[in-house]
Amino acid sequence: MSKTVSGFSKKTKEEKIDWLVAQYLDGNSTLKNTLKKYWNVDASLQNLHDDFIENTLTNYYLPFGIAPNFKINGSIYAIPMVIEESSVVAAASNAAKFWKDRGGFKAEVLSTQKNGQVHFNFYGKEEAIQSYFKFIKPTLIEDIATLQKNMQKRGGGLVDIKLKDSTQKLKGYYQIHCTFETLDAMGANFINSCLEQFAKTFEAQAQHFEAFKKSNEFPEVVMSILSNYVPDCLVKAEVSCKVNELANNGMDGTTFAENFVRSIEIAKVEPHRAVTHNKGIMNGIDAVILATGNDFRAVEAGVHAYASRDGHYTSLTHAKVESDTFTFWIEIPLALGTVGGLTTLHPLVKVALEILQKPSAKELMQLVAVAGLAQNFAAVRSLVTTGIQKGHMKMHLMNILNQLEATETEKKQAVTHFKKHTISHSDVVNYISTLRN
Repeated sequence: MSKTVSGFSKKTKEEKIDWLVAQYLDGNSTLKNTLKKYWNVDASLQNLHDDFIENTLTNYYLPFGIAPNFKINGSIYAIPMVIEESSVVAAASNAAKFWKDRGGFKAEVLSTQKNGQVHFNFYGKEEAIQSYFKFIKPTLIEDIATLQKNMQKRGGGLVDIKLKDSTQKLKGYYQIHCTFETLDAMGANFINSCLEQFAKTFEAQAQHFEAFKKSNEFPEVVMSILSNYVPDCLVKAEVSCKVNELANNGMDGTTFAENFVRSIEIAKVEPHRAVTHNKGIMNGIDAVILATGNDFRAVEAGVHAYASRDGHYTSLTHAKVESDTFTFWIEIPLALGTVGGLTTLHPLVKVALEILQKPSAKELMQLVAVAGLAQNFAAVRSLVTTGIQKGHMKMHLMNILNQLEATETEKKQAVTHFKKHTISHSDVVNYISTLRN
C-alpha cells in the first residue's frame, strides 16, 4: 500500500491521525490514543493551537517553570522558563539566589537595530550601479511610506539603506543592506514586506536607467529577506562582587575566582569547549524565549554567528578579577518582541509576560541576557567545584524513576537513598529492583 497521500491538509484531525496510524504505526491503537490524549479538553483552546501550524495532530507539552529571586537593576523578578532538560531551572534559581545577596544583576541594552538585505546580481560597471543606487534611493524610501506609517508613528521604521559591493566574495554579487528599528515588535513581517517592495522598485526602475540600457547590463534581484544575524541589536548583563564573597563548597574565594576566570579563558580559545559552554548559556536563553513566544531558532543562529564574528568560535561570556573585584558579563545579540506573533495569541505566553511585569522589548532583552548569564555562572561554578554531574544527576533522578514507572512511595525512598549515594542509571535500576524484591 502506498504511503503517499493527496489532500492531506484538507482532512480532519481525526482523519489525519487515522491515516498516520494505518500507514506508519501499524494500526497501533495505543499510539493513536496517546496522540488524542494530549488534545485540550477546551475545544476553543485546541482550535487555537491547531491553527498555529498546518497538519496539526496533537499538542506537544514541555514543562513551564519559574526561576525566582532574580534581582535585576534593583527589581526582583520571577523568570518563566520552558524547557525539558533536568537541572536548568534549578541552576538558574541557585544563581539568582547567589547573586541577589551580592548586589544582583545589572543589564543594559546597547543597541536595537535589526537588518535585512535585497540580494542581487549585477555584472556591469561598478560606477553604473553606484550611480543608479544614488538615484533610486529616495524612491525606494518613498515606496515603503505606507508600509512603515504605523511603525513610524511609534518611533520606529527604516533607519538607513546602503549599497554593498560583495563581488570580492562572489562574482557579480551586490546587496542593498537595510537597517530597521521595530521597537517592541519582532518585526519580521514588517522588515520582509519593506525588503520585497525595495526589490520590486529597484528592479523595475532599473529598466529605464540610461547607463544600464546602453550596456544592456541590468541588476537582477535574487532574493529579499531579513537577517537573523543582528550584531547591532545588543544587550549586556553582568554581575560583580569582592573575591572573598565567592567562597564556595570548601573552596576559598581567590581559588574559585582563579579557576572560574581560567575556565572562561579556555572557552575563549578552544572551540570544543566553547560550543558546550555556549550551549549552557542558551539553556537559559532559549527557555525564556520559548516561554515568551519568541523565535529561539532565530536567536540561536544569530548568537552562534556572533560567537564566530572574528573568524574563531569563542565564549559568549567574559570574566576578570581586578583590584580584588570579580566581574562576570555577557554581551549578546537578541532580536526580541513583546507584541505581535505568538505574544498576542498563545495564552501561556500572555501569562509569562504578565509574570515579567509586561516588559518592553528592551526590558525583555535584558531579562533574557540575565537568564543566560545566570545559567552559565551556575554551570561553570559546578565545573570548577563539585563537577557537573552531582547536581545534574540529582535532578535527572526523577526522570529515571519515571522511566521505571516507580510508585510515589518508591520515589520518596529513592530520593532519600540517593542523597547519600552516587546516582547512575544502573544504580537506580538496581535500587528499585531491590525495593520490589
